[in-house]
Amino acid sequence: MKYQRRYSSFATHSSFGTKFDSQCYILSMKKKKTLVLGASDNPSRYSYLAIQRLRNHDHPVVAIGRKNSQVGDVPIAKEKKPFDDIDTVTFYLNPLHQKEYYDYILSLKPKRLIFNPGAENEELEKLAKQNNIQIIEACTLVLLATGQY
Repeated sequence: MKYQRRYSSFATHSSFGTKFDSQCYILSMKKKKTLVLGASDNPSRYSYLAIQRLRNHDHPVVAIGRKNSQVGDVPIAKEKKPFDDIDTVTFYLNPLHQKEYYDYILSLKPKRLIFNPGAENEELEKLAKQNNIQIIEACTLVLLATGQY
């Protein structure tokens, strides 16, 4: 419910054609290098769809998953790599599996973290806020589809 409340409020404000709406549109035009954490090469997984749609919107994508594999032109690494210039980390891992990535995520110095439904994590959100990282509880696929990414 917390996710739905935050997201619907965001969508409602942007639907009025306000200055906020045009700012969202301008911001969405910038290409944001994104780390998909919990990536999968299984076409039925949301992380797979997110990688495809991020690439369809021309966002640079890097990915980490359980095994080395590939989705389109995006390799999925099993190990934590020192990626540069990460704007966004989008989570497809439940909070229990995120713990091992806390220090790694903070070391990447992303501008924002997107917690997709089921990935919300108060502990990591608190750490991110302490490091001036924006927190978004929303669906990456919806953000892309509505031009709010």
